[in-house]
Formats: sequence, structure tokens, C-alpha cells
Amino acid sequence: MIVLKSKREVEMMKKAGEVLAACHKELAKLIKPGITTWEINQFVEEFLKQHGATPEQKGYKNYQYATCASINDEICHGFPRKEPLVDGDIVTIDMVVNLNGALADSAWTFEVGEVEDNAKKLVEITKKALYIGIEQAKIGNRIGDIGHAIQQYVEGEGFSVVRDFIGHGIGSVIHEKPDIPHFGFPGKGPRIKEGMVFTIEPMVNAGVYQMKMDDNGWTARTIDGKNSAQFEHTIAITKEGPCILTEQV
Repeated sequence: MIVLKSKREVEMMKKAGEVLAACHKELAKLIKPGITTWEINQFVEEFLKQHGATPEQKGYKNYQYATCASINDEICHGFPRKEPLVDGDIVTIDMVVNLNGALADSAWTFEVGEVEDNAKKLVEITKKALYIGIEQAKIGNRIGDIGHAIQQYVEGEGFSVVRDFIGHGIGSVIHEKPDIPHFGFPGKGPRIKEGMVFTIEPMVNAGVYQMKMDDNGWTARTIDGKNSAQFEHTIAITKEGPCILTEQV
């Protein structure tokens, strides 16, 4: 069942999103060669605490960390670690913020130092794909319109869209209906209605879309060892169009 949110609920989620966006903005200043994703994770946990919020994924299905930190060929759910990032890496930091019971979810891929042109293009295309998907998230369209627009753009640029992980509804819990694939056919899936709140979070690979899982049971990485990037926003469907709750300003 898809749970439609009231304006009050959306406003509460927007406040959580503002904390999350502010945290990502600080991470952009912090991430450089030599820092570890363990230090990034500690920074996020302390930042959220100072803003009266908590990291919702910490403890979710026994996950141990405040962030997911996925480097280079890791698609998602990478564990924070103590090895330093190096010049040329790309790293995706994904977090879910809980502020007074309202959740917001966003991931951002950061370039570490000077990255090669192919990695830079991957990051740029993935970010643009997110906003292309958001443009389709309006009343009267269907969920399939979002994924189709993303897939058409990404594949047209010579990259591939991950199939195994998708966007999702969100509210007082991390994962709700509807599912939001980043691929598929237009005119398919549930009709988009006012009050829906969900994430759009394309994961884009430089090579093939297939993935493999690490032994830790969480971390997914590209099957060919090529880079992967991800950008994610939480959006609310309004009469005026899609409202990005996790926008960085």
C-alpha cells in the first residue's frame, strides 16, 4: 500500500532533509585525499547529533554505521573503513536522517582530488540522470516514466543503470511503497499522486550493469571492476510539481 503524506508530514521530512543536505555540503569541504571513510562516518554521526538528529540506518537490519561509504567499483552499501582515500577516487556517501521521527534519504558521489576524465563524466551523467528522473515525478505520470527517462539518458551516454537496487517510498520508516526502478517502460506502474514521498537514486556504472556481493552480505560492487556512481534525493509530489526535500542550497 502506498501511504500518502499530509502537508505537515512533508514539512517535517523537509526539515530532516535540510539537516541532511547541510551535512552533505560540509562533506564536500571535508573530502580530500588522505581522509578515511571511517572519519567521514564519525563526522556525520557527530553532525547529526549536534542538529538533534540521528542516523536511521545505524541498526537497520543490524547495519553498524551512520553512513554507507562506497568507493570506486562499489555500487552501494560500502562499509566505512580506515584506509585513506587517494587522489582519483570517487566515493558515494549515503545516509538516512531521522529528525523527530521524520526521515530523509540522500546519497552523493564526491570526487577525491583530481579524477580522470571518464570518472568525472560518470559522476556528471549520474547527477544529471537524477534530475531527469525528478522531472518526470509529477501528478498524472506513472512510476515507469521516471525509470524510462533515466535509462534512456544514461544508456545514450554510454553507461549502464544498475537493476538490483531501486528507489523507494519513505516516511516514518526507511522503505515503503512504491518501488522506483531507474529503468523500464513509460506508462507503466502506479500513477503518481499528490502526497507521495519517495527517493530517486540512480546508480550508474561505467561498464556493465551487473553486480556481485561482497562476503559481508551488504556491499555490492560492479562485476567488471569499473566505477559506479550514485546520486539520490527524497522528493514529495505536490500540485506545483516535485519538491526536493534534500536539496543542497
